[in-house]
Amino acid sequence: MAEQTDPAADPRHRVLTPSQGPGPYASMTLMYEGAENGVDPRSPGAFTVTGRVVDGVGRPIAPPDVLIEVLAGDQFVRALTDDLGGFSFTVRKPERVGLAGRGLQAPFFHVVLHVFPLPELHRTRMYFADEEAANATDPLLGYLDEGDAATLVAEVDGSGYRWEIRLSGDQQTAFFAAPGEPSLLDGGQTPSRPFREQLNV
Repeated sequence: MAEQTDPAADPRHRVLTPSQGPGPYASMTLMYEGAENGVDPRSPGAFTVTGRVVDGVGRPIAPPDVLIEVLAGDQFVRALTDDLGGFSFTVRKPERVGLAGRGLQAPFFHVVLHVFPLPELHRTRMYFADEEAANATDPLLGYLDEGDAATLVAEVDGSGYRWEIRLSGDQQTAFFAAPGEPSLLDGGQTPSRPFREQLNV
């Protein structure tokens, strides 16, 4: 009788399967009424973030190719780009949170981009330009070079903020690989710092 083994412990079953982009049906399957609001737009402290998703030469990434997810604490947002690559969502500035052994981080949102047809999630952060003192001591922003750090900062725009996300080129937004997750764009190795993905544009 053949010896039975635990599939989870058998290296032959440890195969990295690809993730998927949002595809043309994201608006029907992943969006819902009010998905772009992390908080009630009429609540105290609520503001709107607007921006665009573009490629390395400034061309808009139009629907249905981009789904944006934004989260911090109990706030969660989903937004799609429009024909000009534009997006908008409503949130409240999150509280500062500590990083073990490194002190407080500046207020920020985690941001995940699903970009069709690219198989890998694009993870980054969004900080705020009017948090100069907090940004100056943030461990992650301090780790990045000045150019990369600037791509993560949303500028004040009236009563809200504006943030442009660039998927490639010299001013590409700094993206991150989650710890412990192999990066397909890095040959299966997990980068120790933000990677720059060069798309053919």
